[in-house]
Amino acid sequence: MAMIFFSAQLFRQGYDAPIAQYLHCLNLPVHETGHIVFGIFGKPVVTSLGGSLFQIIMPLVFCFALWIKPRDLMGASVGLWWAFENFIDVAPYIDDALHMRLMLISGGTGAEAPYGFHDWNFILSETGLLLKHDKIADVVYTMGYAGMVLCCLWAAWSLFYYFKYQRV
Repeated sequence: MAMIFFSAQLFRQGYDAPIAQYLHCLNLPVHETGHIVFGIFGKPVVTSLGGSLFQIIMPLVFCFALWIKPRDLMGASVGLWWAFENFIDVAPYIDDALHMRLMLISGGTGAEAPYGFHDWNFILSETGLLLKHDKIADVVYTMGYAGMVLCCLWAAWSLFYYFKYQRV
């Protein structure tokens, strides 16, 4: 099953795993859209946080859309897995908040930007949590990995349930 294979790849290689890099290319436009969507609230911290939040919200929309109407439990587990994978995508950005060395969409790092902007540096600075960036990133990584394991178990259970009770 692909979810188990990709989860194992993420456990072994973390953010450097090929699946993480591939999904990052899909998640990045969702992240940037989140800034626009959450920008309607008019609060700079909420707008900055909106990118990372939207990365997690969009896969949850797919999860619930597949779970509620067609009762596609396998599809819903994949959507939820994708949401937890986004935790793995966001965690390095959080961990980079203090040093701002990650390459951003602008082509430079947060420290090199003419305005010096880095979402998580701004969020954690505004909330007084900047020096806890590494602990926050560790919690986000842990949530992502634990969630992916649970999603793999849910997917396996849904396949078992389907083949045991739904076959005609």
